[in-house]
Amino acid sequence: MPSHNYYYFIASLPHINYGDKPPISSENFREQCNQFLSRGDAALVKYCCYDPKVAVETVAPTGSAFIDFHLQRERAMNLTLAGLRAADLGRPSPGDSPRDVPRAEAAAKAAFEMDDPLEAENSLDRGRWGVLDEMVGLNYFGVNNIFAYLLKLQLLERKLRFDLQKGLADYRELYNAILNDYNSRANEG
Repeated sequence: MPSHNYYYFIASLPHINYGDKPPISSENFREQCNQFLSRGDAALVKYCCYDPKVAVETVAPTGSAFIDFHLQRERAMNLTLAGLRAADLGRPSPGDSPRDVPRAEAAAKAAFEMDDPLEAENSLDRGRWGVLDEMVGLNYFGVNNIFAYLLKLQLLERKLRFDLQKGLADYRELYNAILNDYNSRANEG
């Protein structure tokens, strides 16, 4: 697939760093991609996500080495994490993780071993960000930079959703629901 350069589009994008507030929503950016990218490049934007289902189910080549590697890395991390969690619970693994993805398995194992779930998620996302920077390559105005930008926007949006107080409140609510259910069953029997 021939590579297109998007000089104006990329030059108009504000610089972002991990931890910044997103300057634009990923949905709005997707709309811009549909407007400014070639039809073939715009068709690949749907794969620029962190949806585990998309990563695990998309195994056929997409036509973009960048997208294929992104999906393969996400598949490896998701299946490695799922396998570790299943083993921890004494359940069978949901599937074999690809083994030839640089640092994906190690990142998943390191996150799994962390005691703090928020720090584990941040560790995974910081790793994702770094890999995106490496994957863009030397062609700054190429479509891979646009794909990486969209993925980075999603990481920034994800980070904004991490809220300690809300997480604790949700945990307490879930814990109380489980206790109430247990107590109701105990009182019935």
